[in-house]
Amino acid sequence: MRKFFYSVIISALCISAAYGQNSPQPWWYSLERGKLNFRNGDYGSALLSFEDARRQRRAMYEQMERDFINFLSTPEARRIGDALDWLERFICDRFYTAAAAALEELYYRVPKASLDNSALKALEAIGRLKDYPEAEYWIGETYRADGELSLALSQFQKAYAQRELLENSGFDLDLQYRIAGIHRTRQEYNEMERTLLSIISSADTLWTNSSNIEIQARNVPYVQASASFAAQAMTRTLENDGPSRFLSLYRYDNNRVEEAHRLLGFYYAASGRPSAQQHLTFSFLIQNSIIISEIIRRQYDFTFTTFDALTEEINSRPMLLSYIEEVEYYKTIYYLAASLYRNGKSQSANGLWTFLAGQSQAGEWRTRSLNQLRSPRLEPIVEMP
Repeated sequence: MRKFFYSVIISALCISAAYGQNSPQPWWYSLERGKLNFRNGDYGSALLSFEDARRQRRAMYEQMERDFINFLSTPEARRIGDALDWLERFICDRFYTAAAAALEELYYRVPKASLDNSALKALEAIGRLKDYPEAEYWIGETYRADGELSLALSQFQKAYAQRELLENSGFDLDLQYRIAGIHRTRQEYNEMERTLLSIISSADTLWTNSSNIEIQARNVPYVQASASFAAQAMTRTLENDGPSRFLSLYRYDNNRVEEAHRLLGFYYAASGRPSAQQHLTFSFLIQNSIIISEIIRRQYDFTFTTFDALTEEINSRPMLLSYIEEVEYYKTIYYLAASLYRNGKSQSANGLWTFLAGQSQAGEWRTRSLNQLRSPRLEPIVEMP
């Protein structure tokens, strides 16, 4: 691990003299070059490229900031005042090319309407563009790959703080998952829990009861229901009627929050909290909704009938087998059953354990389900640091 940082320092010293002037390569090119090095396992070169990208972007926008300040400091511009449209006309008329280039780049990155026709706000916006969250993220990924989790965490948090500049607006959730993953690895469970709850709060409207959702009943058109009513109805259906009826009535394929619900469900189940059931119910529903949608996409006349029949479909499709491994499908079902049992719903729990007991490919979760059917017991509570 030390060798990695020594190689970075040595390489940095070797190029420091040559870096007195700005690199002719654009910052985005340096980022892509770093990604290629990262994928090839050359972490030292990757880190240098990501740092180059960050430095190059900052240098470019700092120069644009200076150019725009210099223009605004001219007597003519000061007389015009803060009106951005008038200043823009003056820039065009008098050929202030550097200021024109700064505004052109700004309008490409920031909606012009958001500047409220204010030159001061335009200047502030140029200043904010100096940050480069994608570079901060990839620097963090490089540290994470090399096992430097503290440095990686700091970088991911820095990138998340700059999330308004992300080119992919949904990438903020990926950053939060990275942050939660490091907290989980370091057994910082309170921080992990806060981060996962933040993901759910921002991206799961059904959970937060902030909007209406669609519920699909088998052979019945979509109907609207309030989120709180839907969540309560789903819970009752699973508890009273079992997974086949549950999956016949409901679909919810918000894949962005499935992992957050699953990890919180496992954490709460291990610590004996009743709320594990709700999170694992959501994870179970999302997983199966995605599976059913994928089957329908490839077989348009498919109709869900029973949970067991769905498993036969999964076992015949390699892509779905890969998916259920990725989302810990059988583990999710086992702990959903365990949480139902802890909450006094033993019949529903036994139904899920019986299902797992019949799945030879479920491995450990089949064995544990067989043990539960022979001698049901609460899962032991694990004391978390």
